[in-house]
Amino acid sequence: MLRAMGRLPLASLLLALALAGCATQSIALETGTRSFTADDYERVYDAWTRDQTDFAWTRMNDVLLVTATYEAWEFRWAYVVRYARDHSLEDDARTAMLRATLDDARRNHRFFVTLSGPVFREQNLASERSAWRVLLVDEDGRQTTPAEIQRVRRPTAAEQVYFPTVGPHRQAFRIVFPVRREDGSETIPADSSWVVLRFAGARGQLDLKWVFGEEGEADEPTVARRAD
Repeated sequence: MLRAMGRLPLASLLLALALAGCATQSIALETGTRSFTADDYERVYDAWTRDQTDFAWTRMNDVLLVTATYEAWEFRWAYVVRYARDHSLEDDARTAMLRATLDDARRNHRFFVTLSGPVFREQNLASERSAWRVLLVDEDGRQTTPAEIQRVRRPTAAEQVYFPTVGPHRQAFRIVFPVRREDGSETIPADSSWVVLRFAGARGQLDLKWVFGEEGEADEPTVARRAD
């Protein structure tokens, strides 16, 4: 394959590499028992994390840099297994932690987000002066606003280790959406093919997309607008 790529023009080669990078591990919304070891965490983290480099052709890199982890049922299970191993939790404590986070997953969709941009105060998603409106968008185009946006002012050691984009040059946030809207409809229906976390504002729009399907299925390129 690499030999064949060597015969491609540079632009075609870059596009091929970009599309190859979009291939993701299989992810699914189904609940139920998972069988993970602590060493599985990095793989599961990668499967449920999206960032702007997935869509580098959007020309948003000089406006907003974002990484978001969807803390879905599967991610939460792997996180607890890793956390329990690292912190030497007893079985009862691990079980209680797992039960609590899975119970929360039935009520809330949570995202851990880190971001940076050229104007620091505009990137504070928890502020009314933020340049960005955050939305969860389903495949029917229905938009849901967050129930809560919490700025992580002093990331813990666990957050710095388990979410490796946490650092001095990025702000970190926990963003919560309800599982059901006020009309009772699901914000992410169980049979969804995909969901988008959207950052929209006068400076442009950036969509981070999670596709639910077969292993190796590529995310469709997401077109974002940039203010001139």
